Amino acid sequence: MAKSTLSSKSKSPSPSQPQPSSSSSPSLRKWTRSISTTAARIFFLLIIFQIPLFRVTCRSGMCTTPLHVTSSQLIASEIFPVPVVKALLYPGAAANGLIHNLTLPKWGDLLDLYNLTNAKEASAVTDLQRLEVLAGSYFTVAGALVGIIKPGRMSMFGSLLVIWGLVKEGLLGKPVTTDPSKAVYVYPTMVIALICAFSSVKYDVKKVVRSAPIRSTAKPLQASSKSKLN
Repeated sequence: MAKSTLSSKSKSPSPSQPQPSSSSSPSLRKWTRSISTTAARIFFLLIIFQIPLFRVTCRSGMCTTPLHVTSSQLIASEIFPVPVVKALLYPGAAANGLIHNLTLPKWGDLLDLYNLTNAKEASAVTDLQRLEVLAGSYFTVAGALVGIIKPGRMSMFGSLLVIWGLVKEGLLGKPVTTDPSKAVYVYPTMVIALICAFSSVKYDVKKVVRSAPIRSTAKPLQASSKSKLN
């Protein structure tokens, strides 16, 4: 009887060891998924409706959005057909026209509206001097489009590249800009876009919970006073 009681006591879990809660993990995973999905949608709206994020020189003159920088490069390099570029530009042009003039722009006037008709003849030096902004704009636009279906790290990576390109030109002065009207400028909305880009990244909560080690709070038994005297 004594052995059975001792064995039953040894099998019972120690109250000092924390037990992982199975109910909190699914709710936490659902909460993080909803945050990443909402952030990806907000980031998509900022990009597709061409909310001004920065001001930098590009092939079409002055670009204020990643979509504008990407469109000028796509028109100049002829990577995508012109109707595809117009389809990307039309939502922002329509929103801008409704806000300012209460009119919708014509499909054939989009290239003139964004000063993209002469983008092929423009010098490529402006793009080569700002490779970080150009590459970051590509990743930002692609991440915003893909993030509607499956949020990922592309938007965050593109935003970091754009930030680095703007910081390099604004603080380090590379390339050197003598005209104040063409100097680089960052709008406060860039902070919102950066927060949404970071929040749209999905994190595996299950791996985080499993990798966290369980620390025992039980203290080792101290030696008795008798053993110390001996």
